Formats: sequence, C-alpha cells, structure tokens
Amino acid sequence: MPISMKIDLHNHAFTHESSSLPEEEIEAAIAAGLDGIAFTEHNSYSATKRARELQEKYSGRILLFRGAEYDAREGHVLIFGISGNSFLDLGMFAPLDELIRLVTPEGGAVIVAHPFRGWGHFKADLDAVHGICAVEAFNGHNTPEENQKAFEVAASLGIPTTGGSDSHGKEDVGKCYTEFADAVTHENFIQLLKGGRYRGVCARP
Repeated sequence: MPISMKIDLHNHAFTHESSSLPEEEIEAAIAAGLDGIAFTEHNSYSATKRARELQEKYSGRILLFRGAEYDAREGHVLIFGISGNSFLDLGMFAPLDELIRLVTPEGGAVIVAHPFRGWGHFKADLDAVHGICAVEAFNGHNTPEENQKAFEVAASLGIPTTGGSDSHGKEDVGKCYTEFADAVTHENFIQLLKGGRYRGVCARP
C-alpha cells in the first residue's frame, strides 16, 4: 500500500500576527488528520527553542517542523533546514539567488511561496530561478485562480508543488497541505523536499 503523509508546510503561530497559540494550531492539525505541521514565521527562526519544546511535547502524535518565510527581492519564499537567522545577514529584500547561495551549503531548502497572489506577485519568471526545490501551488489564503496559475506554471516547468494553509489562526490549519509519497521524519525531511516526491493539495471546499 502506498505511503502518504500530509504535512501543512506554511503556518504562523509564534508572533502577534497569529490569533491562536502554537498549541492550538497543533491540535487543529491533529484534528484535521495531518501527519505534520511546519511553522514558518516571517523573517525569523527565533522561535526555534519553543518549537523544539513543542516537538517533544507532541512526539508520537504529530511531526513539527521549523522554517521561515523570507521577504526576498522577488517575493516571499519559505526556508527550511537551517539552524538560525543566518539568512538575515543579507538584510531584507535580498535577491533570491543570494539567499539560495547562502542557505544551500547549510543544508537549507527554498520554496517559492504563493507566487501569483494579487498583492504579492512574484517579481521574476520561475524558469529563471535556479536552486529552488518547489513552488507553493496551493496556499490557503490564495484565490482558486491564483493557486491554479501557480500549479500550471510549476507543471509546465517540471517543478514540484507544495501546499500550505498560510494559517494565522487555528481555523485555517489544514486548508492546504503537502502530500508526501515517502515516510517523513525529522532526519529525512530536507532530503525529501529536495527529492520532489510530493504534491500540493487544496482541502478547501
């Protein structure tokens, strides 16, 4: 029987931008039948210690991953697999190629987030961006048309797609997620992201 693991790769819960506590979003993810949830605060890995404490608390119930959503010059990207705020050495709005050159040697993986959102359209052709591992084709706060365009462009370029709810509250968790074809662990997460055996899914009505 094929393996399928559902992980919501785009959530905000550790800052004032969220209306819910991290524990509430984690419980919502469990209730939604997700196998994992990633917290991707804006331009910061500073909540890593707290996230690790919650990872231990919820061990055996759900996987927790830590990332960041960075404002690159071209648009928003998700970063996974690094251990701190080294990417902020570039300042804000650094070119994406500079970011990729910085985080890749650290074991980082970069995903372009909601590239066709009306107010935050990605300011580069995706076929000209080298070093990303995926495109977020299904975002819980995008319109269906914005998500569809991201999916079609990624498919035409042969780039894997991810899904994430972009939650800022427990009620949004699980609206979109990423379905992995392999068993995901904390140890192989980045390897699997770079491998591309997954797809973005929209679970909204």
